[in-house]
Amino acid sequence: MNVSLKNSDALNGVITVKISKTDYAENVDKGLRNFRQKANVPGFRKGMVPMGLIKKMYGKSVLLEEINKLVSENLFGYIRENNLNLLGEPLPSSEQKELNLDTQEDFEFAFDVALAPEINIQLGKDVTIPYYHISIDDKMIDTQVDAYRSQMGTYDQVDEVETKDMIKGVLVELENGMSKEGGIRVENAVIMPEYIKNEEEKAKFIGAKNNSVVTFNPYKAFDGAEAEIASLLKVDKSAVAEHTGDFNFEIVEITRHKDAELNADLFEKVFGKDVVSTEEEFRNKIKEALVEQTIPESDFKFLEDIRTILMEKVGNVEFPDAFLKRWMKASDEKKTEEEINESYPKIIEDLKYHLLKESLVKNNGIKVEEGDINNFAQRVTKAQFAQYGMLSVPEDVLDRYAKDMLKNKETARNILDRAVEEKLAVWLKDTVTLDEKTVTLEEFKKLYE
Repeated sequence: MNVSLKNSDALNGVITVKISKTDYAENVDKGLRNFRQKANVPGFRKGMVPMGLIKKMYGKSVLLEEINKLVSENLFGYIRENNLNLLGEPLPSSEQKELNLDTQEDFEFAFDVALAPEINIQLGKDVTIPYYHISIDDKMIDTQVDAYRSQMGTYDQVDEVETKDMIKGVLVELENGMSKEGGIRVENAVIMPEYIKNEEEKAKFIGAKNNSVVTFNPYKAFDGAEAEIASLLKVDKSAVAEHTGDFNFEIVEITRHKDAELNADLFEKVFGKDVVSTEEEFRNKIKEALVEQTIPESDFKFLEDIRTILMEKVGNVEFPDAFLKRWMKASDEKKTEEEINESYPKIIEDLKYHLLKESLVKNNGIKVEEGDINNFAQRVTKAQFAQYGMLSVPEDVLDRYAKDMLKNKETARNILDRAVEEKLAVWLKDTVTLDEKTVTLEEFKKLYE
C-alpha cells in the first residue's frame, strides 16, 4: 500500500492510492469462503460449492468491495495523519487510469484535492471595535415577571364567559332556527372569544353562562377565514363556503387562566427553594438572568462588526475556483452552472471568513476542550428550559439533557462551532480595543436595520 500527494500548485493536488495484491488477497479469500459457506447453488450441498464456481459468481464483487474499502480507509487516513486542510471532498481525478478487474492485480487510484489557502493576520490594540452592552430596564423586567406569572398560572372553571376565556361545548348547524338534518355537529368544539374577529359575533359570547346556548354565525365571526372556520367546524377548507349559516354553541365548560400571585410560591417555582424571598430580590434575580442572556447577542454583534475589519485586513485570497465549482456540482447534480456561478462569490466570502477564524484559533492557541463543549451544551439546555419558565432545573438533569443533545452528530458539531466562536470572541475582546457602549434593547435592534 502506498499513498502520496503530488501538488499541482499551492492550492491543487492529486492524492494517489496504490494497492497491490498482498493488500487485499487475504480479505478477498476470506470473503469468498464466507460466500461458499452460505451459497445455495442447485446441484451442490450447502458449503460444498467448488471454490472455482464461487470465484466465478462472486469474485469481482468481493474484490471490488474490498478495494473500495481499502481506498477509502487509506485516503482519509492519509488526510488525517498529514493534517491536510482540504476544501470540499476529494474527487476522482482526470488522471485516473482505467481499471480492469479481470487482468490487473495491482491498482492505482487518483483523487483531485483542493488545499485551503494559508491566511495569517495580526491583531492588536490599534484595532478599535464597538461593543454594545444592552441595558436592562424596568419594562423588560416587568415583561419577564408577567411571563412567569402567566407560565406558572392556573386554569380555573368559571360560570360566565369573559374575552380571554376558553369555551368548550357542542356546536350544531342550524336551518330555519332548528338543527339541520345531516348538518354539522361537533361534540368537543373549542372557541376563544378573544380570537373572534367580528365584534358583533364576539359580543354574543361575552357574559354567556355555563350550560347556556349561544346562536352565532362562524362565517361572520371569523370574517370568512377558511383555515379558522374549517378548524372549528372540523371540515375541509374547500367545504367552508357550504356552511355560512347560523350555529348553536351549547356551553358545557368555561376555563379561565389566572396569573400566579407574586409571592413566595412563585419565587420558589422560578428560582428554586430559598433563593429569593422578596419581590425586590425576585426582580434583581430576573435582571441578572436577562443580563446573562444578552451577552451572546452582544458578542454576536461584536463578531459581525469585527468581521468587516478582519476581511479588509486579509484582502484578496486565491481559491481553487475550478475545483470548488466542480465539487459543488458533484454535491448537488441538480444545480446548473448558472446557479453555481451566481452563488459562488457569497460562498467564497463565507469560506474566507471561516478560514480566517480557523487561522486565529490555531495561531493563538485557542483551544476548546471536552469540558468546554459539555459546559456549552448545558448552557444551551438551561436556556431552553428557561424559555418555559424553568430556571431552577437541577444540575444532574441539565447534564443528562446535554449529553443526550451531544449524541446527535449534527447538533454536536453545531455546539462545537459555537463553543469555538465563544472562545474566539473572548480572545478578540482581550486583544483589540473595545469602544464600549450601553444601549437599550430597541437601540440594539436598530443596529441591524
